[in-house]
Amino acid sequence: MSDFCLKNGHSFALRRRLHSRVSLLRRCILRALHRLLVCSGKQPGANATYSMLTPHSALPSPRASLLDSTVETAIQPPVFNTNELDTDLVSLKISLLGDCQIGKTSFLVKYVGNEKEQGVEQRKGPNQMDKTLVVSGARISYCIWEVQGDGKSEDQLPMACKDSVAILIMFDLTSRCTLNSVLGWYKEARKWNQTAIPVLIGTKFDDFIQLPIDMQWTIASEARTYAKALNATLFFSSATYNINVNKIFKFITAKLFDLPWTVERNLNVGEPIIDF
Repeated sequence: MSDFCLKNGHSFALRRRLHSRVSLLRRCILRALHRLLVCSGKQPGANATYSMLTPHSALPSPRASLLDSTVETAIQPPVFNTNELDTDLVSLKISLLGDCQIGKTSFLVKYVGNEKEQGVEQRKGPNQMDKTLVVSGARISYCIWEVQGDGKSEDQLPMACKDSVAILIMFDLTSRCTLNSVLGWYKEARKWNQTAIPVLIGTKFDDFIQLPIDMQWTIASEARTYAKALNATLFFSSATYNINVNKIFKFITAKLFDLPWTVERNLNVGEPIIDF
């Protein structure tokens, strides 16, 4: 009986190793075919939805500069949308919350870029846009859900917040009533997600610096108070001038993957504040 079990165990292990090697050979062949088509200038087809990213060999070697040079790298040539080729793709969800007319969509389009501008049209439910990037040889796809901020927001929040790895709560730096709303957005979001990284973002910094300096100081102080209450990192940003837009997502990526990239604190009134 023991000899029979031993033979069966050996046969199972052999079949398992054989299956693993065949699977690896298949993936290598598919990757070689893909690179051949890309180099020949042929387009893979209509079902290609992801962006071709910088090869691993092109990444800088120092780990400390990893995010500064790789997080924003997303090259346009498409690749095959097949499960075999996307096994190294990490898909993560991010929620974007805040009142209406505070610049959420502009912020999102600035980060995602022209590749997804067609996805910003108004529709039922949260807007969704994707950004694919490469970090340390791995591909990361951020699916960003923007809650519209109107009267239907309550219906959108559960869908947008569940399973998110980060929740971005935004307000208009020139509108203190939108700043007063961030606590309500945070409480509602935490009903559906207790673990996501909270980030508080003040938009329209380019308009904010036109305000009187005493008003800037007051709003900045209140924003820092809210950020501490939410245990969130605070960023002042501008989509128009791309101020801190990419840096916010670098910060999130570093937090999620424990990468050696740190953001510098800036508390100077009149400059884009970063506080944590």
